[in-house]
Amino acid sequence: MQPNADLSTRDTILHLLKTNDELTAKELTDRLDITSIAVRRHIDALERDGLIEPRTIRQPMGRPTAAYHLTERADELFPKKYNTVALDLLGELAKESGENKVERLFELRKETLYKKYAGMMEDKDFPDKVSALADIQNENGYMVELQQNSENEYVLIEHNCPISQLAHQYNHACRCELRLFESLLDADISCPECLTKGGKKCVYRIRRRDPQS
Repeated sequence: MQPNADLSTRDTILHLLKTNDELTAKELTDRLDITSIAVRRHIDALERDGLIEPRTIRQPMGRPTAAYHLTERADELFPKKYNTVALDLLGELAKESGENKVERLFELRKETLYKKYAGMMEDKDFPDKVSALADIQNENGYMVELQQNSENEYVLIEHNCPISQLAHQYNHACRCELRLFESLLDADISCPECLTKGGKKCVYRIRRRDPQS
């Protein structure tokens, strides 16, 4: 589900909630070119369909308000490029040859992806490398948001994980992805929030390496 002019209002609301964690009816109205009554109709329908849920927010003054977020059912509407067969096969491999063989497969995948994308980083300065990585991840369905803190520091946010089920079962997939990013960008990267560890998104803090280090 991508943000574009062809989306219905219903899908646009789902996309906004996916990329903002939660929003009130007023915040949705402010972002959509429709009336508050129309927004309320869509919210009611999405609640009935089990796609969104409200959270009551107490105000210092006045009546409480509701902020809406997606349910697990709604999350299935977004890109997921995993296959249960892959999980089954990895499980069989782990039983037959041990977990280290599964980890080796993820290492091989990292090496393959590095060979695939390293050429795209050649002759680019650091900001362009980070931008190219964001484009790569967007093309692969990660719904990336890129923020710049300074000339040498960026935050890359992945609102969706197409391999979330694999990563939940095999955390080595996440470690390999982080090391892939470090190699492609020649950067120091940390991951303070991760979907597989209970986060609402995957957050990568990217800092250009000091050439002296």
